[in-house]
Amino acid sequence: MDGNGRWAKQRGRPRLFGHRAGTENVRRVIERFGDYGVKYLTLFAFSTENWDRPRYEVRGLMSLLSRFLKRETQHLHKNGIRLRHLGDLSPLSPRLQQEVLEAIELTRDNRRMTLSIAFNYGGRAEIVEAVRRIVDEGVPADEIDEQAISSRLLTDGLPDPDLIIRTAGEMRLSNFLLWQGAYAEFCFTPVYWPDFDIKHIDEALLTFSRRTRRFGGLPPHEADAPVVNGHKNGRDLAERSAVSNGHRA
Repeated sequence: MDGNGRWAKQRGRPRLFGHRAGTENVRRVIERFGDYGVKYLTLFAFSTENWDRPRYEVRGLMSLLSRFLKRETQHLHKNGIRLRHLGDLSPLSPRLQQEVLEAIELTRDNRRMTLSIAFNYGGRAEIVEAVRRIVDEGVPADEIDEQAISSRLLTDGLPDPDLIIRTAGEMRLSNFLLWQGAYAEFCFTPVYWPDFDIKHIDEALLTFSRRTRRFGGLPPHEADAPVVNGHKNGRDLAERSAVSNGHRA
């Protein structure tokens, strides 16, 4: 959800004007991904590093989260969308924490789509916390594997993303889903988030659909000889592709 501030600056308006426009774009984006049958969608709204922004901007972003929840929660619920939060709620005001938890509780049984809002989220902090939990639980070293870490991440129970889209011309992850995005496809667009609309979603998903996902291996038609993989981590590419269908963005 990048480019709100620059979008506002182009129009001679303050940065919070752009952030407000960005939140108003969220419903349109969710509905379009829903049209494609996307089951899991994550929006990166506020990173752990965003606390370094001017105090007035941080306060404004907190207010916008509250306004979004008040305006959109019932709409999400009526449309069968489950809301999930990724990040640390503790620095937020008690009132805002309660609003987030109430929205999550209201929508918990919805199954059409899971919408995860990453707010006060950082990928490195998430991994560090997972490792701390492993240590606290006394997990033996020979039992620590990828699943041991994945099951202790904030995204436990969610599939890894198939596609990560970044707006506003930025071409980096910026601490977003560092573990989960290991084999995600990427789409970078110069379009600022408030202008990111149906056309751009269509283009991103079309581009994604044309890519061949190898997951480090080779599809049979590209191999020089039949692929025989006896490695413990080996997984049939067709199996990986079957798991990955459905466009998780």
